[in-house]
Amino acid sequence: MAENKLNPTPNLDTLEEGPWPSFISGFKELYNRTGNTMVRGVLDQLNYSYETRMGYWKGGVVGVHGYGAGIISRYSMVPELFPEAKEFHTMRIQPPPGLHYSTKALREVLDIWEKHGSGIISMHGQTGNLQLQGVVQANVQELFDDLNKLGWDLGGAGATVRTGASCVGPARCEMACYDTLKMHEKVLKYFADLTHRPQLPYKAKFKFSGCGNDCANAIQRSDYAVIGTWKDEIQVDEAEVAKFIETRGVAYLTNNVITRCPTNAIVMNEDGKSITINNSDCVRCMHCLNVMTKALSPGKERGIALLVGGKGHLKVGNMLGSVMVPFMKMEDEDDIEAFIDMIDSMIDYWAENALDHERVGETIERVGMQQFLDAVGLEANPDMVIQPRDNPYFKAPYEKVG
Repeated sequence: MAENKLNPTPNLDTLEEGPWPSFISGFKELYNRTGNTMVRGVLDQLNYSYETRMGYWKGGVVGVHGYGAGIISRYSMVPELFPEAKEFHTMRIQPPPGLHYSTKALREVLDIWEKHGSGIISMHGQTGNLQLQGVVQANVQELFDDLNKLGWDLGGAGATVRTGASCVGPARCEMACYDTLKMHEKVLKYFADLTHRPQLPYKAKFKFSGCGNDCANAIQRSDYAVIGTWKDEIQVDEAEVAKFIETRGVAYLTNNVITRCPTNAIVMNEDGKSITINNSDCVRCMHCLNVMTKALSPGKERGIALLVGGKGHLKVGNMLGSVMVPFMKMEDEDDIEAFIDMIDSMIDYWAENALDHERVGETIERVGMQQFLDAVGLEANPDMVIQPRDNPYFKAPYEKVG
């Protein structure tokens, strides 16, 4: 192999064609800047994979003192062909709630990472981790120690409570119905031991979204989806509604707000300058609030809904979270403690009754919703929706009645 330049990778070069950014270009730029030979080795092995149509990474065990998870091991199956890529482990780092970083903090992380690893990062993985991709086992402990001194901690991997994810919440969004950032921090700190030391049947994910827009993608991608909601009526600013109609026009309001309400809960008043919302029909889809951001706001009695069982494709296929608690206030420390106690009972039941590699939603589907509710001390409620829609990728058209 050439010592100071990249080797030919004709199969990868085609990925740089076209108008879109290419990770291959990024890898090449990183190598030219740093000269890190791990990057060259990974490009060489990937090019070989494209030739043979096979992957050549295998797992194993890599860890740091006191932790049983947080590092995804990757060993090359063909180290004799690509010695520069013989080890390429990924270290998962827990990000701050809401993904709020300072540039100073990021530069510190990246300086440490380029010192010990490849310099390749992923912001962020599906679980929400800041992922540092490409480090050899000999450097893992020192890398973690340097990061830990700055206050960073390992994320989850394996049969653990995984790293949580949250939207920007009240820090930058007027739609937030609870403090997603505070709740994220409190809940994940409580479950820190289950994050760092695998002892569960499989993974368990928390995601925190401040409203029904679900910017954290919680309902589809987490076992415990905490979604902000409200219990009373949507707040209406009549002056802003009139201004919206005057500026955008009646046709715009009709075509983009009224007719797009899934339950036909909004009607134009006879004066042509105001609207009436039938809040008993509102399903908190957030559409009208998103379009009329100054005129409409979430209600004053705010809290959360808990949906349980969302997950990706493994085993029985994609599942959406089912409403387990339609409404729960989340105003102070006591409310968060009550939430944690409830989740504790759910995780305990799942850990004792789940099959190997079975997520909590799959356990509920196998044993039945009623048995799960009885076990965790919850009463069945008509507001518990077991299946919000048929497919997590497509929303079926709503059928009008009457």
